[in-house]
Amino acid sequence: MPASAPLSLSQKFKLPNGLEYEQPLGLFINGEFVPGKERKTFEVVNPTTGKVVGEVHEATAADVDIAVDAAEAAFYDGSWSRMSSGERGHLLLKLADLLEENMTTLASIESFDNGKVFQQAKGDVYSCMGFLRYYGGWADKIHGKVIETSPGSFNFTKQEPIGVCGMIIPWNFPLLNCLIKIAPAIACGNTLVLKTADRTPLSALYAARLCQEAGFPPGVINILSGFGKTAGAAIASHMKIQKVSFTGSTVVGRQIMKAAAESNLKKISLELGGKSPHIICKDADIGRAVEWVNAGIFYNSGQCCSAGSRIYVQASIYDKVVEAFKKRAQAIVLGNPFDEASSQGPQVSEAQYNRVMSYIELGKSEGARLEIGGERHGSEGYFIKPTVFSNVTEDMRIMQEEIFGPVCAISKFKDVEDAIGKGNATKYGLASAVHTRSLNTAMEFSNKLRAGSVWINCYNAFNPALPFGGYGESGFGRELGKASLDDYTQTKTVSINLS
Repeated sequence: MPASAPLSLSQKFKLPNGLEYEQPLGLFINGEFVPGKERKTFEVVNPTTGKVVGEVHEATAADVDIAVDAAEAAFYDGSWSRMSSGERGHLLLKLADLLEENMTTLASIESFDNGKVFQQAKGDVYSCMGFLRYYGGWADKIHGKVIETSPGSFNFTKQEPIGVCGMIIPWNFPLLNCLIKIAPAIACGNTLVLKTADRTPLSALYAARLCQEAGFPPGVINILSGFGKTAGAAIASHMKIQKVSFTGSTVVGRQIMKAAAESNLKKISLELGGKSPHIICKDADIGRAVEWVNAGIFYNSGQCCSAGSRIYVQASIYDKVVEAFKKRAQAIVLGNPFDEASSQGPQVSEAQYNRVMSYIELGKSEGARLEIGGERHGSEGYFIKPTVFSNVTEDMRIMQEEIFGPVCAISKFKDVEDAIGKGNATKYGLASAVHTRSLNTAMEFSNKLRAGSVWINCYNAFNPALPFGGYGESGFGRELGKASLDDYTQTKTVSINLS
């Protein structure tokens, strides 16, 4: 839209399930919704239909400056700087309650904007409530240690907030990624400026309204809609931002590291790409393993950084597993995310649809066997049928590169040593899974797989108390658990001479 065109700061939306609500469209800065400095906007597209449903205000570098100034003022001079840790925790708990009260609205927005199945979107909101309550409980329990060195001195450490934190989130789990970062940052006493993904800005803006209602002081939480090359780059290189947390591609993660180094050496944490192995041993319960494998790759239309997209099956049960997995995948129902019968929605955008389809064509040309899928579903929106390739070799790109769609590659392995070697034969190290009845085998895999998470006889076993993050090119730092608090605090040592 031209910069001169008028745009409201909110719009009445009516969603396919009949829900009507008021959608914020402006930038959330210093406790209120405002237009962008340059009065630019960009379109929001419903991936189920491929049609434009509205426009939101676009943040530029100038808006990042304004938001950072507001966050800095709140951190050093505002009421936030004088608020007790218990009060911060109470605000997080209150926000969790508001999410619970607005669960249907938030899940509906997520399905509408992202394309994920409504029941899965409700699960995301429920997880967000868990994050907020978990870190709400941590807020008054973050402390240092007394360190004994000599009788003539008293030494202790303090865990202090970092200051203004920048956050850049992806489009696959918009609300979840928003609150998985906000919760620990707030618990530790920081303020923040968060940029949503340009493809899915709506749910975070609605959550910003709930932050208003919860009573967060102005400037503590700032949420901007915008693009990575402008607003995201401004956050990564901003001299007043002291820490950046990014979830997204490894390529962009490298750019953020470079920007942090060339600006003020800000602290960073990166949750990046993945190409996770899902290993089925000959002693596994095949029926249960197939259910977990199916969920591990096709959940959220395959748009998960932790997706178990490399499936390794022990040779003696390979044919049986392939047939069972094909049958299970063919039972997936593609359709409107608001239809109760649907179990898979569309890809998030036309660009993502084209990317996934290009990998399917690549898999065919590389010589992998296409067992099922590989085609568009329907004529409207960005739906791709669940796609299974077999007889895939380690040198094929579909086995090595992150596709981020409902596409998986299956290969055989001979024994545990062979499976571990193949499981580790990637530049990524985000997650992994093993199915076996043997505790010894499970422990050998968990010790030797180079990944931040190893799931035994399950997949995507997320919990607010369990740290999640990667090895290798999957990044560093951790989301969730007590470990996440380390990414949002810094240690100060105090030594007092008593002699």
